[in-house]
Amino acid sequence: MNKRLRLIVAVCAGLVVIVLLASRMGSTQEQMQPGAGFAAVPGMKGGQDIFGPYEVVENWPKPMSESLPGHEGWTYSVTMDVFAESPDRVFLVQKGELPLIEQRPRSVWLPELGAGLQFPNFRLPLRQAGASIPNGDQLEAEGRGRPGIDWRWEHCVLVIDREGNIIEEWTQWDHLWYRPHDVEISPYDPEKHVWIVDADGHMVHKFTNDGKELVLTLGTPGEPGMDDTHLRRPTFLVFMDANTMYLADGYDNTRVIKYDMDGNILAQWGEKGNPPNETRPGYWNNVHGIAVDPTTRRVYVNDRNNSRVQVFDEDGNYLSEWNFGPRPPMDIHSFIVTSDQKLWAADQGTHKILGYDLDGHFLYSWGSWGEYPGGMWGVHGMSTDNEGNFYTASVNNGRIQKFRPREGANPEFLVGKPWPGVW
Repeated sequence: MNKRLRLIVAVCAGLVVIVLLASRMGSTQEQMQPGAGFAAVPGMKGGQDIFGPYEVVENWPKPMSESLPGHEGWTYSVTMDVFAESPDRVFLVQKGELPLIEQRPRSVWLPELGAGLQFPNFRLPLRQAGASIPNGDQLEAEGRGRPGIDWRWEHCVLVIDREGNIIEEWTQWDHLWYRPHDVEISPYDPEKHVWIVDADGHMVHKFTNDGKELVLTLGTPGEPGMDDTHLRRPTFLVFMDANTMYLADGYDNTRVIKYDMDGNILAQWGEKGNPPNETRPGYWNNVHGIAVDPTTRRVYVNDRNNSRVQVFDEDGNYLSEWNFGPRPPMDIHSFIVTSDQKLWAADQGTHKILGYDLDGHFLYSWGSWGEYPGGMWGVHGMSTDNEGNFYTASVNNGRIQKFRPREGANPEFLVGKPWPGVW
C-alpha cells in the first residue's frame, strides 16, 4: 500500500511539473509571436517606438510671432512646467523669452577653448535654453547677457489652446517672478485657482483662474528660510483632496510641508541627508518632485540626488521606497502619479519617460534625445488632459510639446489621464 501511495504521489508530481513547463513554454511561444512583447502598438510591422505609444503633434505650440505682435525673432525660453486644464487651455510657465535662431550657422574652430574643438557640431542643439537667461533677480547682474538682445523677461505665464495658439498672456505678473517652476490646478477646486511655485523666489502664489487676482502667497517672496513663514527654493505642489496639499521644499530645504487650502501648515517632515548614497528613511537631498495617490493617500517624494522615490502615508510616516538606477546617467527631474495608478518619471539623464507601478516595478520607457519634434532634453514638467494627450516641458530644449496617443496603442503604455475631480 505504501508503494502504491508513493507511486501515485510521484505520478501526480510529475504531472504538475509537465503542466508548469507547458504553461511556461506557451507563455514563451506567445512572446515570440510577431507584434507581441513590448511594442507600443501590438502587431505593428516596421518602425520603432521612438515616441512610445504616442505621436508628436508638430507645430504645437505655434511660433510666438503668430499669436503675439512684435515677437518676430523671439521664441519660448526655459519652459519649466506645463499643466493642461483641458485640451483647450494649457498653462505654460517659463523664464522669459529667447531670440529665435532661424538658420544653423556653419561650424567654426575654437582653439582658445581646446585642441580640435569646433561649434556647432553636427546634430547637436545650438543652444541650451537653461543656461541662456538669468533668473528674475539676476537680470541686472553683470555678465548675464544683454537684455533685449540675448533674452527678454516677458511672458513668464502663457495659456495655449488645442491648436497651439497663445490665448492668454499673464504679463501683468511678470514682475513677480524669479524662476517660476511649477504650475498646478487642484482637481477638487470648483473655482480652479492657479498655483505657481517659484523656486528662486522662495514662494508659492495662488491666482484666480483668469489670472486677474492674486489671492494667496505661501512663503515670503525673495526671503529664503525654513520657518513657518519662509521657504527655501520650493519645487513642486500636489493636491490630495479638497483641503489638503503637499509642497516639496525643495532644492535647498529638505522637507515636505502639508497644508490646508488656506495655507495653514498641518504637518511637515524630512531631514537633510548625505548624498549621493543616503539610505535612511525620511532623509533626502534635493526634494525635486512630489506626487500622491488619493485612493491610498500615499505621498511619493523624489529624493533626486539619492536616486530614489520614498513613499509615505499622508502624515509623513515612512512606508517604502525604490531606486531609479545608477546616477549617472539617471537624473529624475520630476514625476507624476496619474489615474492609472502608475508613477511616470522624467529622466533628464537618459532622456526617457519612465513608467512604474506604485510598488516600484518598472513597466515601460520611451523617449529620444534631440531638438527635432518629439525629441527630449531636460523634461522638467509633465501633464495629461482628459482626452489622453500628454504634454512635456523641457528646460534645455526650451519648449513644451504635445503628444497624442497613436492609433492602436497599448493602453498600458499610455500615461494616465488626470485624477477625476469636480470640474
